[in-house]
Amino acid sequence: MHRTVKETLVESLIQLLTPKRRIDIIRDVLEAKSNKHPYVITFCGVNGVGKSTNLAKICFWLLENKCSVLVAACDTFRAGAVEQLRTHVKRLNSLYPAHQQADNKAVVELYEKGYGKDAAGIAMEAINYARSARLDVVLVDTAGRMQDNEPLMRSLSKLISVNAPDLVLFVGEALVGNEAVDQLVKFNAALADHSQQQNPHLIDGIVLTKFDTIDDKVGSAISMTYITGQPIVFVGTGQTYTDLKALNTKAVVQALMK
Repeated sequence: MHRTVKETLVESLIQLLTPKRRIDIIRDVLEAKSNKHPYVITFCGVNGVGKSTNLAKICFWLLENKCSVLVAACDTFRAGAVEQLRTHVKRLNSLYPAHQQADNKAVVELYEKGYGKDAAGIAMEAINYARSARLDVVLVDTAGRMQDNEPLMRSLSKLISVNAPDLVLFVGEALVGNEAVDQLVKFNAALADHSQQQNPHLIDGIVLTKFDTIDDKVGSAISMTYITGQPIVFVGTGQTYTDLKALNTKAVVQALMK
């Protein structure tokens, strides 16, 4: 009986962690490329969860998959946000020497307009630039904001409505448990409330950061997928560019069942 209960529980948890839809970014990038427009990913989340760092990790992953990338610096609020992205871009480019770049190998560019400007406008300019330069992917960095900050949520909703990104990723901390679930639900609600569209574009997927710090307390991963039905696209597991993994559902369930 003990074994039957355990097996049934494992099966149920795997089903819970399996999202309603699967996101295949590389496939979608290639499809957008064949239609001659860049694939646009917008990152959002609360302050201090590591949006810019995880954007850089995803940028590295795209470069490794031979995609050319434009990073749009649309965090026009936080001091140092543009400089942080500039450092990441410089570091990423240094991993691909000049002779490789001359061969049309993957490189990354930064589109920046400084601080205090309209984020939606900068994102639009960046996407247009990427289209004309035939770049494969645009990664849009946005300012960190609390889910109950109405002016900033309205600004994010505008950026998404105006630019219609292909993918909106919510960056959340695995460390804070159910608080991350609450943030995600309220982000989605605020995006729906402030959008002028009949079918507003909500969050498509989740990047869960600091996944290496939570040991066996991975319950928030299950709650996030179960409540929203959205997939956890990546988990951040450290500080370097290679510390980014796809969520291993079986490993998470095994950790919970210890």
